[in-house]
Amino acid sequence: MITINYHLVSFAKQRLCIFAADLKITKIYFSMKELKDSIDFGSENIPSLFRKMLYPTLLGMLFSAVFIITDGIFVGHGLGSDALAAINIVAPLFLFSTGIGLMFGMGASIVASIHLSTGKNKAARINMTQALSVSSIFLLLCTIVVLFFPDEVLYLFGCSERLLAPGKDYLYGFVPFLTTNALICSAGFFVRLSGAPRYAMTCSVVAALINILFDYLFIFVFKWGMFGAAFATGIGTLVGVVMMIIFLSKRSNVLHFIRIKMSKKSMQLTWRNTVYVCNLGFSSFLCELAIASMMLCGNYVFMREMGEDGVAAFSIACYFFPIIFMLYNSIAQSAQPIISYNYGANLKGRVKETLRVALKTALICGSTLIIITIGFDSYIVSMFISSSAPAHAIATHGFPLFALGFLPFAVNIVSIGYFQSIEKIRNATIITVLRGFVFMITCFVILPHLWGKNGVWLAVPTSELLTFFCVMGLYWYGKRKSKVKAVSAA
Repeated sequence: MITINYHLVSFAKQRLCIFAADLKITKIYFSMKELKDSIDFGSENIPSLFRKMLYPTLLGMLFSAVFIITDGIFVGHGLGSDALAAINIVAPLFLFSTGIGLMFGMGASIVASIHLSTGKNKAARINMTQALSVSSIFLLLCTIVVLFFPDEVLYLFGCSERLLAPGKDYLYGFVPFLTTNALICSAGFFVRLSGAPRYAMTCSVVAALINILFDYLFIFVFKWGMFGAAFATGIGTLVGVVMMIIFLSKRSNVLHFIRIKMSKKSMQLTWRNTVYVCNLGFSSFLCELAIASMMLCGNYVFMREMGEDGVAAFSIACYFFPIIFMLYNSIAQSAQPIISYNYGANLKGRVKETLRVALKTALICGSTLIIITIGFDSYIVSMFISSSAPAHAIATHGFPLFALGFLPFAVNIVSIGYFQSIEKIRNATIITVLRGFVFMITCFVILPHLWGKNGVWLAVPTSELLTFFCVMGLYWYGKRKSKVKAVSAA
């Protein structure tokens, strides 16, 4: 176990004082009304509209990423590299619940956007209420199953005997909050669609600050260890979700909860809508499941090639990867209501312009992230574990290789969001299955035999690059098909 650095604890105390003050300021100065924006999806200038959606969404996502970073820093320095490895074992459950939230949020938001563009406000409210209700019930059932079979779940995720105890502690602290972890993702779609992206951001910021506060208290003060780290994250998501639910309960908002009838006809309608919403949002779920697949495959391969220290090193990359995904997903989510609304209104020029702006933004972000990661790899790794730990050298060597996939990953995620937004479910699903399962699993199996330990680190970047070529092929095919149709019509 690594000794806690006195300066780290002092720094954390100073930060927590500032965060507490920020919470008070937020409470005093911000109301739901003040955080609503004047947004016209159908006529406002696209770059300006995209920025208006992106900045608060991006900030909210970045503060959500603080959930992950804070756990990693506090757990790594306070509990050691084995604790990091144990969290990486449990992480697929986190990604599963996030995927459910994104699937229902993205799918229902697309449907609601199209309904709003045609003036069917009540239908949009029904879709939102159904999506949040059904996803919550499903995850409550999943929570019960996991809590009854914790050992079996952990062994399924590649856990070793050495990591079983800390893994169970983290699982018991986090799993009761699977539902709120999903809702903070899905409800945010509808808050933004209601014209309040800044309020959605505020919910994420408050949740992140609470997570940081309780992380420090539970790990360093109360000495609750792994359970405390997980419980802190759960409390943060709970507070953020409560804020969003209060907002969506206001009848003055375009989107608000309405009562769902319990008649047979209503239940049939709910089932039909749920299936359609899940079809539209399935690629978002697969994106999270793909990260879980990456972690599962990586855990097995790193354990085989480098042991527990290798899994601990890989866990640092896995802390970073969802954060990169959140960044790119914020670009896709910012473009989604603009694209879906204008697609429903048959304004094709605005749809294409939004896609161009989103892709350009993603490429700039991807290039910047590669430069930062390669240039500061040692500093990034040291945020999580001491330089004297064996996992530090492994992670420092592999991180620049792993970062090579950030650029194609940017294009892939934004493209998946675009195809979902225009209801091209097949294209979105094909891209997601290829990048997250077919290419990734194949690369994890083959590349270690070709390039040794470097091949393990290059498995994910290679799968992203192969997917990028497929995405370019789909864009080219769609453009060619449109030209043929135009010639035929002439």
